[in-house]
Formats: sequence, C-alpha cells, structure tokens
Amino acid sequence: MSLTTTISTNTTVVATPEQVSSDLAGESVILNLKTGMYFGLNEVGASIWNLVQQPRSVKDICDQILDQYEVESDQCEQDVLRLLNEMVESDLIEIKDVATA
Repeated sequence: MSLTTTISTNTTVVATPEQVSSDLAGESVILNLKTGMYFGLNEVGASIWNLVQQPRSVKDICDQILDQYEVESDQCEQDVLRLLNEMVESDLIEIKDVATA
C-alpha cells in the first residue's frame, strides 16, 4: 500500500477485517490474513489496537492513552502516530476519514 495520506490527529482509523488478533498476557499478536505476516504489540500497543477495533480519531486514541499511561502529551502523539503509520503500511488498519485542520 502506498501511503499518500499522512495520518494526523484529525484522522479516523479502524482495524481492517483481513486480520485476526490474540491477547497474550496484556500484549497482542496480529496476523494479517492477506500477507501471512505477524505483528507483535507491547502493552501500550495492545491498548491502541483495542481502541482501533471501532472507527476512532487519532486524537481520541491519544486522549485514551494519556488517561491510561504516564506519558507527556507530545511524546504520546508522536508514538501513537508512528505506530498507526506502521499499521497502515502493514494493512492492519485503514484510514476511514481524513479531516483537514
């Protein structure tokens, strides 16, 4: 997938239906059914993965992570955006809506 749209805090994302995932003691492993590739997530990544099971804005995801974990707002946003971009490139999530700021 060629990522021509940059994910921002106004972007809405959701997990694709072409995957299965499993919780492993607070962490998650995801299998992309199209590619056969696995994607592993730590506890924070697993929290983000749980949030994207329904369409959700990146801002909402960041707000939820800030409520759950002790992290600076700017660092949280950078880390969430980095992970979501990796997930888009791995065809694990899709962009549902790109709002312009």
